[in-house]
Amino acid sequence: MTLSPAPLLTNGATHSAQSFRMMIRDLAGGSEGVTQGGDLKVSPLTVPAGGVQIGDGSAIIQGRASPSQGHYTAYNIGSETLRIAPATSLLRCDLVVLRVQDPQYEGNRDPAKDPVVFFDVIPNVSLTQTELPPGYSGIPLARIMMPINTGTVTASMITDLRQVANPRRDRQIYTASPAGDQDWPGNEKGQWVAWPPVARWNIKVPPWAVSMRAVMTIAGVQVMKGSVWGGSGFQLGAVQGQSVWFETGSASRIHMISADTVEIPAAMRGTTQPLQAMVSLDQNNAGVLQADIATTAIADIEFEEGTY
Repeated sequence: MTLSPAPLLTNGATHSAQSFRMMIRDLAGGSEGVTQGGDLKVSPLTVPAGGVQIGDGSAIIQGRASPSQGHYTAYNIGSETLRIAPATSLLRCDLVVLRVQDPQYEGNRDPAKDPVVFFDVIPNVSLTQTELPPGYSGIPLARIMMPINTGTVTASMITDLRQVANPRRDRQIYTASPAGDQDWPGNEKGQWVAWPPVARWNIKVPPWAVSMRAVMTIAGVQVMKGSVWGGSGFQLGAVQGQSVWFETGSASRIHMISADTVEIPAAMRGTTQPLQAMVSLDQNNAGVLQADIATTAIADIEFEEGTY
């Protein structure tokens, strides 16, 4: 194939459908999947029966019949019902997919009267199937496991297989340093507390976020008056991340670091939540932690979109 002689939006030029499909591919960065995390979700019928409903949303689909086919866009407004055949004497798994059959490359559909993009069921796939069979132009939405002699689809039978084509991400770095000494001697059995007070920020959680990666560093904490044993962590709202434990037997400066990837509950999306450093310090040890003007609190967080 030769170089396309007329870039899109050139006055006086004629642009083929392929030119637009290649533009979609370029704008999508070669990715495919649903556009946003809540798009095209497969769920049981309102009154569970022999089918599923596919929700509102849009997607990008890679054409696989030809290397130069490009990508397609598709959208669904409202909810569409798709029939799932009952299982008989054998357990069966089906894939629910969004599929493209462009007659320029495959099949014999007439775009003037036939749907070229459509929801479809690929029956009798494996229990672990997550991708379409080779050569299919489409994206998987869900896998349905139909138990023996079952004709009604319930939520427990549906495995969500959607992927966001280009997940949104939002990374922010927050810093703070105490204006004066902030001491913590610990408490009985080292219950977790928010400390130091300066390491607290109000964070806006994006409405599309399903996870957060965070690194919390309290750099240059001073150990005074003896040995300490404890842990450092972080908390966003009511969600606490993985902790890292520390121990020292003498006066020194230490760096308290913790990191984790945490799931964002649905109720937290689109709200403002406190992000704070946490510490667990057993008062049975004589030492005290002190954050002072030489201490810096650093929170490096990144929210990421996913399906929900």
